[in-house]
Amino acid sequence: MSDILKLQNGSDIRGVAIESEGEKVNLTEQIAYKIARSFARYIKDKYPNKEKYLSTVGTDSRITGPAIKKAVINGLVDEGFFVYDAALTSTPAIFMSTIFNDIKADCGIMITASHLPYNRNGMKFFSKEGGLDKNDIKNILLDTEKDSSVYKRGYVRSIDLTQIYSNHLINLIRDKTGSDKPFLNKRIIVDAGNGSGGFFVNILNELGADTFGSVYLNPDGYFPNHIPNPENTQVMEEFSKQVLNVKTDLGIIFDTDVDRAAFVDKTGKAIAKNALVALMSYIVSKENKGSIIVTDSVTSNSLTEYIQNLGCIHHRFKRGYKNVIDEAVKLNSEGKYAPLAIETSGHCALLENYFLDDGAYMAVKILILFAEMAKEGKNISDAIKTLKEAAESIEIRLDILQDDFKQYGEEVLSVFKEYVQNKEGWKLDAPSYEGIRIKADERSGDGWALMRLSLHDPKIVINIESDISGGVDIIKQNIFKSIEKFKKLKY
Repeated sequence: MSDILKLQNGSDIRGVAIESEGEKVNLTEQIAYKIARSFARYIKDKYPNKEKYLSTVGTDSRITGPAIKKAVINGLVDEGFFVYDAALTSTPAIFMSTIFNDIKADCGIMITASHLPYNRNGMKFFSKEGGLDKNDIKNILLDTEKDSSVYKRGYVRSIDLTQIYSNHLINLIRDKTGSDKPFLNKRIIVDAGNGSGGFFVNILNELGADTFGSVYLNPDGYFPNHIPNPENTQVMEEFSKQVLNVKTDLGIIFDTDVDRAAFVDKTGKAIAKNALVALMSYIVSKENKGSIIVTDSVTSNSLTEYIQNLGCIHHRFKRGYKNVIDEAVKLNSEGKYAPLAIETSGHCALLENYFLDDGAYMAVKILILFAEMAKEGKNISDAIKTLKEAAESIEIRLDILQDDFKQYGEEVLSVFKEYVQNKEGWKLDAPSYEGIRIKADERSGDGWALMRLSLHDPKIVINIESDISGGVDIIKQNIFKSIEKFKKLKY
């Protein structure tokens, strides 16, 4: 494998930008420049015979962002592109720059590594059709070895893309609520995790909200307060305490580049993972019964029941936000109405919003519902009060200590499947688009489990939920017994 291909992380690029704890730098400014030029050539091939090509480039708060951004802009300009430097912005805003009438960019590059440590960085790429897929990324990386003699010089101009994007979201909320200040007398706070999501407080202030108690709004690429990841249990527990301490009506927490979010209601209850999927399903069901809700593979059985009770269909697909989005796009192309693609990590994409995974747009949809329910004296969590929560849940990651880890992992899955087929009280849960999913009766935990290969890493991932106390351990012990012969698995 070419070394540059090691930068690929599915449909993104991620690498080490600062040497730290023995990790050597593999995403340099020189490599970023080459990747940008290769991306520019990809766009020229995609949209041939144009007189002018326009791209936006932005970055999150990472300390290596400005230097990599400069290299990326130089690469685009040396391919003759005209570039809008969006400075600190969000991933969704970069894509929307291809949509907004006053910009109409051909493409965009966001410099971000999501919630990864401060020494990492990466890139996300967009054309007018949306985010690039993994095959596009692979070809772009391979194309960096081509001769890059200067084509012609473009130019660079600054743009306040975050403000343009903010105005777009403000107008959406005002239009749907019918009010210039729909959040008067409501306290709504934001945790931006020192990423690029602090701008959302300005949106809330413009709409009349009291945002006292918001935290970590200032961009700081060292992320000194907590990992900017709303999927992290400890992060959500801390934010829930903040919501209670400042007597907040609603809390919104973003990841570094604002393509993910989670929420906390006024009682301190976290609305994340299954609960977040349920809430967005509720919003979609209000507009269209019979909708197909596409989710990742680790959602609970109780969520399926909740979605079915809404009059919708739960289509549980593979882990990975791009997999979930692509599946929803495919279903719609087949004439099946799938308006929502959402992953328990907090990635949420809607048909009405170009199937862009956009944490801020998700917040807009939830804020509109929040305003409606507040008029009735209700809490936002009342919408999902019938969602059953598991008594216990756990995620286990087993390292595969084998060079050909995918083949070894497939052997593990095959043996586990055979075990399930022969175990009394267990049965395979179908359809399963990823790994081996089982249902267990009350004799062995009264819950479910999913064993799958990690998308990118040499790991077996096992998710277990049980409706009874002690049930997770019963299921776990049975799973470990089924694969005990595999000595190259490390817990």
